[in-house]
Amino acid sequence: MARIKLKLGDNEIEVDSRDFYVDNKTIGEVIDGISNHLPESSAKIVYEPAPAKPAGDAYGLGKLDDAEAFEPEFAEPRHIDPDEIRSKLRILETSSFFDKPHTVTETVEQLREYGWAASPLDVSKELARMASNREIVRNSVENLTQYVR
Repeated sequence: MARIKLKLGDNEIEVDSRDFYVDNKTIGEVIDGISNHLPESSAKIVYEPAPAKPAGDAYGLGKLDDAEAFEPEFAEPRHIDPDEIRSKLRILETSSFFDKPHTVTETVEQLREYGWAASPLDVSKELARMASNREIVRNSVENLTQYVR
């Protein structure tokens, strides 16, 4: 997380990167854009690095079993084996993803958002298996197969 402070006399503008998307390529544009709104030669840029977090426990999730953190804009998803798909679908189910009907493609995209890459065929097989075991419901709407809890 980046924190940018621009000071003008007693006034100060602070921008936090969680307010909008900032990366190493766009930080200069952000600073220039904010500086343009201040009178010339009166803006002072202050860089304040984010506090260091313990390695391997960036989100404080080290105390939780099987906790994973993923930021899709910064990393590629991890490929999961077909035997892991059911447990990942269970995670989607507990996060209310299947409260509304979703196709296999939408399910694969949501898995990617969580940081897991799986083939649509493997996801489709597992969803069909879960539907046949009555763990979720399978519906067909306008030639689209959707799954819902």
